[in-house]
Amino acid sequence: MAQAAAIRRLIVGITGASGTIYGVRLLELLRPLPVETHLVMSRSAEVALVLETGLKPAAVRALADVVHAPGDVAAPISSGSFMTSGMVVAPCSIRSMAEIASGVTTSLLTRAADVTLKERRRLVLLVRETPLHTGHLRTMTALSELGAVIAPPVPAFYAKPATIAEMIDQTLGRTLDLFGLDSGTVRRWGEPACPPDGGKG
Repeated sequence: MAQAAAIRRLIVGITGASGTIYGVRLLELLRPLPVETHLVMSRSAEVALVLETGLKPAAVRALADVVHAPGDVAAPISSGSFMTSGMVVAPCSIRSMAEIASGVTTSLLTRAADVTLKERRRLVLLVRETPLHTGHLRTMTALSELGAVIAPPVPAFYAKPATIAEMIDQTLGRTLDLFGLDSGTVRRWGEPACPPDGGKG
């Protein structure tokens, strides 16, 4: 029991919104950290992944410690008794966001997010859509009131990113900050830039 409680787990959800690279890179950043990753990727995410990155879903699944099928609603992450530190949905589609907000979930991904909320654990949604209409904004407000963190992947130009990869790493580093995890990729305001190895070498 004490051993199970000591395991730090983080659920990573990847939906079919544009920006599947955020989920892929998040898994890469988590690999060297003391966290057990649980991945659930929607069917539409697999399609978007191939179109946007050329990566095969199998390659992304290999980055996670545990992989759950999107239709497996009996998976451990569908229950609040399965202890986790929370969940990140990167990217999060508007449809998935709406399902999570309503509590009427149709997949393991949105069910796991709903469980994260009901257990008062941290849920971070990298919502990828623009422009947003009033309905979208009201849904975001509802989720915020429920305890979710709405974190659209907006670039931080003060970090002076030279590449798209640096922009992605800054965003995901700040996302992991929300869980008390330091990826070594964040250029912090008022602090010197991180060395390329994140200060670990």
